[in-house]
Amino acid sequence: MSIIVVQELTPTQIQDLEQLYKQGWWSHQRTSKDIQKMLSHSDLIIGLVDDETQKLIGFTRVLTDYTYRALIWDVLVESSYQNQGLGKKLMAEILTHPDLQEVEVFLLMCLPEMVSFYEKLGFHSADSVKLMSLETSNHY
Repeated sequence: MSIIVVQELTPTQIQDLEQLYKQGWWSHQRTSKDIQKMLSHSDLIIGLVDDETQKLIGFTRVLTDYTYRALIWDVLVESSYQNQGLGKKLMAEILTHPDLQEVEVFLLMCLPEMVSFYEKLGFHSADSVKLMSLETSNHY
């Protein structure tokens, strides 16, 4: 299997991304319209495409100021392609991306069961900070 790294998605690959999101308990309600909007407002996207089928099989995105912070979101690998090093490849594509070489700190959120995966890549838990959230449906 040959994998191509892309930074733009075709309309068909955007449909593949919607299917990737449907696999996650945290993302299964994302709509096509919202995914399109998210893609247009992400600073950097990385997709992994199966060269033979042109199907999107991996995806992640970054929000960044290109200097101080880069926040990594949505590291996804199609279930039938998991355990083949593709999550590690997605992360390597971000961490070595030419536009992100001056970034001081990379940040991400992950489920507890994914901590060891990210620790192997050099990430560590930041116990000195507290993640806070505000759901807009509960605001004002």
